[in-house]
Amino acid sequence: MSKCWRAAAGVLRNANQTPAHRSYHTIQAVPRELSGHRISARERAQGRIPAVVFSQKYVQKNPSDPTSFVASTSVSQKLLLTTERKQIKSILKDIELPFFCSTAFPLQIRAGSGSSTILQNGKVLPIKIHRDYDGNILNLVFAWAEHGSELKVEVPIVYTGEDACPGVKKGGTLVKIRKSLKYMCPSEHIPQKIEVDVSNLDIEDRVSIHDPVVHPSLKLLSKNETIPICKVKATYIDIENTKEA
Repeated sequence: MSKCWRAAAGVLRNANQTPAHRSYHTIQAVPRELSGHRISARERAQGRIPAVVFSQKYVQKNPSDPTSFVASTSVSQKLLLTTERKQIKSILKDIELPFFCSTAFPLQIRAGSGSSTILQNGKVLPIKIHRDYDGNILNLVFAWAEHGSELKVEVPIVYTGEDACPGVKKGGTLVKIRKSLKYMCPSEHIPQKIEVDVSNLDIEDRVSIHDPVVHPSLKLLSKNETIPICKVKATYIDIENTKEA
């Protein structure tokens, strides 16, 4: 029991106390009517990145299974857009991966490049970034993140307090098992990250996926609840080989 309390105590400072990250970047985009390999290649050659934004509703197939959310077959408000590569690269420089895909952005759709006519305003969440083998961005996929909507979000885990971890100081090894946790999130409560404080973990202590304290509206999506986020593992020394040496 003491190990559980030590582990939980070190995790209570995280997403529940830190409000959902608000981005001050407004993504600028213009509509595009056509899609296809040649059209996308032409857009990229002119310094633009093809993008698509859609709204996706989720339904819970099994009420007794909190992880059984599946995408509805009906997809609405799908728009083909073009964004500016220069702006997207600037945003990624400020908000690095993987936090980019757990940050909602204002979206402004204008009538054309350099136009002052605004066709639509909204809020979107990046879902996917497609890159080539050299790391160049090929296209972007966004989901509408308007107030009241729910989205599946892979929230990155950030580990803190490793320098003060008692188990590590005793020679143990901090094993980071999970890099992220998946939640069903209301758009207004999407955490940019989950901070896991390991400064109180001793040898054989672990942090469960239920230990991080998040906004009560978030639903954890995980079928295997026995896998910990991280644990401090004892380091064993081969005594026989040490003696021979």
